[in-house]
Amino acid sequence: MPMQPLHRPERPAATDRQPRRRASIPRSIQRKGKTMAITRDTELHRWRRLAVMRDHPELTALMGPYLPTAGWAVAVVGVQVCIAAWIGQQPWWAIAITAYTVGAVASLSLLSLLHETSHDLVFRRPSANQWLGIFCGLPLMVPAATSYRKGHHLHHSHLGDTVYDGDFASPWEARMVGNCPLRKAMWLVAQPLLLSLRIGRMPGVVVVDRWSLANVAVQVVFDVAVVVWLGWGAATYLVLAHCFALGLHPLGGRWIQEHHIVDPGQVTYSYYGPMNRLVFNCGYHSEHHDLMRVPWIHLPKVRRIASEVYGPLHAHTSWGRLLVRFLFDRELTLANRTYGCGNKGAARKVTA
Repeated sequence: MPMQPLHRPERPAATDRQPRRRASIPRSIQRKGKTMAITRDTELHRWRRLAVMRDHPELTALMGPYLPTAGWAVAVVGVQVCIAAWIGQQPWWAIAITAYTVGAVASLSLLSLLHETSHDLVFRRPSANQWLGIFCGLPLMVPAATSYRKGHHLHHSHLGDTVYDGDFASPWEARMVGNCPLRKAMWLVAQPLLLSLRIGRMPGVVVVDRWSLANVAVQVVFDVAVVVWLGWGAATYLVLAHCFALGLHPLGGRWIQEHHIVDPGQVTYSYYGPMNRLVFNCGYHSEHHDLMRVPWIHLPKVRRIASEVYGPLHAHTSWGRLLVRFLFDRELTLANRTYGCGNKGAARKVTA
C-alpha cells in the first residue's frame, strides 16, 4: 500500500530523505571552518511512526511483550557460563581466541536481550523485566543492567543530544580521536569504559537507587562465584568477550552502523545480514527506533509489511566492512552524527 503524505507539510512523512534543518553544533567538533557533522530534526522517528501506523495499523498486533525471550536469556547465559568453565582451564591464547570468536557473539546476544528488557518487552511487569535484565548482564561481569536501562531511555528521548544521548561520543572524544586510524582503533578498544562513564555527564539522572544497588550486589556475588568456582581463566574469558563485543571486533561495526552518518539524509541505519540470526535482530535499528514496542522477533515483519518505507533507506550488510571503512576513511569520524534539533531541554529526574 503506497504511503500517503502527512497532513503536516513541515514534517517528514515516511522517509529519512528530507531537507535538513540546521542546529547549533558544538564548536569543539568543528575545524578549519568546515562542519564535521550533518544535522537534522531527530524527531523524525516519531513522525515516521505516525505515518507508518496510519497506513499499516496491522503492525499494532506485533507490539507488546514476547515471553519466549526469557527462555532465550536463560539459554544464552547458561551457554556462556559453560564455555567459561571449560575454556578457563585452557592456555591463555585459547582463552583469548575463544573470547574473540565465540564469546563476543554470545556477549552481544546478551546485550541485545538486555536491550529487550530495558523496553519491558519480555514480561508485562517492569520489575520482572529489570530482574531479567540483571540476570542477562551477569556474564558481562559488570553491573550494567540498571544504568543501561536509564541511559537507553534517554537515548530514545534525546537522540542526538551531546549530553543525554549515551550512545553519542562526547565532544572531547571527537577532538581527541579525530580521523586518525590508530586513535579510532584505540577508541574502539576503550568503548566498554567510555560507555559506562557517559551516564555521569547527564544532570538529573539518578545513578544510585535501590535497583542499581541490587544490580551491584548480585553482580558482585556472581563475579566472586566465577573466580572461586571456575577460576581466573573463566573470569578473564567473560571480561574479554564483553570487551570484544563492544570494541575492536567485526561486531564493533554495530556501534558505527546505528547512527553514524554514511549516507547524508538519514538519522538511523539498519543492518541486514546473517549475524542478526545470532544476536536477536539487533541490526534492525531504523525499525526499532520507529516502533519501540515491537520485540526483536517481529522486527523483520515490520520491514516486510512497510517495505515501501524501509526498502529505500540506506542499510548495511556487513559490520566488518563498515568497521574497516570507519577505521581508514578519514571523512568518517566520531563527529559524523546527527545532532538533535528537537530534543532540547534537560532530562528531569530519571530513575529506573
